[in-house]
Amino acid sequence: MSKRSATEDLDNTTHTSVKTDNDSVPTTNGSEEKDIDMGEFEDPYGDEFESDGEIIEIDTDGEGEDEDDMDEEAMQKKIEELERQDQETEAQNSIYLPHKSKPLGPDEVLEADPSVYEMLHNVNLPWPCLTLDILPDNLGNERRTYPASVYITTATQAAKAKDNELITMKLSSLSKTLVKDEEDDEDDEDEDDEQNDPIMDSETIPLKSTTNRIRTSPHAVETGEYLTALMSESGEVLIYDLKSQYTAFDTPGYMIPKNAKRPVHTIRNHGNVEGYGLDWSPLIKTGSLLTGDCTGRIHLTNRTSTNWVTDKTPFYASDASIEDIQWSTGENTVFATAGCDGYVRIWDTRSKKHKPAISVVASQSDVNVISWCDKLSYLLASGHDDGTWGVWDLRNFNGQSQPSPVAHYDFHKSPVTSISFNPLDESIIAVSSQDNTVTLWDLAVEADDEEIANQRKEAQELYDIPPQLLFVHWQRDVKDVRWHKQIPGCLVSTGGDGLNIWKTISV
Repeated sequence: MSKRSATEDLDNTTHTSVKTDNDSVPTTNGSEEKDIDMGEFEDPYGDEFESDGEIIEIDTDGEGEDEDDMDEEAMQKKIEELERQDQETEAQNSIYLPHKSKPLGPDEVLEADPSVYEMLHNVNLPWPCLTLDILPDNLGNERRTYPASVYITTATQAAKAKDNELITMKLSSLSKTLVKDEEDDEDDEDEDDEQNDPIMDSETIPLKSTTNRIRTSPHAVETGEYLTALMSESGEVLIYDLKSQYTAFDTPGYMIPKNAKRPVHTIRNHGNVEGYGLDWSPLIKTGSLLTGDCTGRIHLTNRTSTNWVTDKTPFYASDASIEDIQWSTGENTVFATAGCDGYVRIWDTRSKKHKPAISVVASQSDVNVISWCDKLSYLLASGHDDGTWGVWDLRNFNGQSQPSPVAHYDFHKSPVTSISFNPLDESIIAVSSQDNTVTLWDLAVEADDEEIANQRKEAQELYDIPPQLLFVHWQRDVKDVRWHKQIPGCLVSTGGDGLNIWKTISV
């Protein structure tokens, strides 16, 4: 990301530096001689200030001065002025690093570098959204061609409770990011301009309160039911079937039935206590949902052939709020929770005592989010309120000693708001933070890689950057980020200014 003044948006003029090094002066424009024969040891710049009648164009006002009339002090001042201008230009186009860059000024904005994005689109929404999820579709897996299409569901955080909505949308004609070369001819530019604009189709369902977290069943395509659960601020957990909304996007003239805008089931076991923990089992296709609230209570809801059944006895370990829940990707009775007491706990639904099997101190601050790796079921990532995050090997969770994370980073200096393993690559992790950034990490990168070491030596501002850091994406007030399981490398993130659908050249 590059930082620059917002006022520069109005100026598309390309600026180039006049001064090239500390000993050089602005070049002359009046000379027509290009090749001059010189002696073998003759200094090619030795007579630059001694030739009679030579004009030095150094004033920006277009006024030239004969070098004999310009004293050394005036020349030095002019050179210092040019150096200062170069430094300001460099500062305006510097790399934004959340852990050490100063906050943006009132007249500054961050502009994405299009050359590092394969795809980047923004979607404005009527209200900010705290959470989102990606709907599985039947367009195929491993999709790498453009234009792309994605199906998304999210819910709003409106100023008034009655104005909240559940929004389901289809975004199509998502084109590849174009990087225009300044030397491209007009024909190429005209051809690029003919590219179709993205298309958004949406369906809404009115809600009575803010949604803290939303999750869609990963088995939607297989079962034909797009079961979507909403953990609301009121304490209720609403379960909708968004199959009709999904069908309407691809079936012209299709009318959504009225009952499709009502929840198929409502979980009220949490009373009026809100929560953030919510997850569908990736292994139980019939529908198995875990919900956790701010009093530390966790309820398991299973779907039977006729209805939904929620266990009356909650899983419980302490009064600390359950901030996140993740089902195991390898065992259908195991799940993990993240708590405000700094613990990551491993549970088994077969436990009659409804107590955790293992409890591990993951942070001295709140554990805000966790992510269970799809590819390697023994890896679990956790993001913390102090900005740190780590990856744990569950094979070290033996209950007898305090394990250490296999990876730990403190790059972010603000609370981590979301963390997610790439479902198609176990070494790639996306982390969002309240510092307005989403970072991508590759844990497979070795710290002693020779190429990385050389890059860090050449770029002074990168000397303290972890070599595993792949990419920094800026988004104001970013809250949640999700990988698209069918489009490799594609992410969708939500923040105060809407949704970002993006894919970098790094992943």
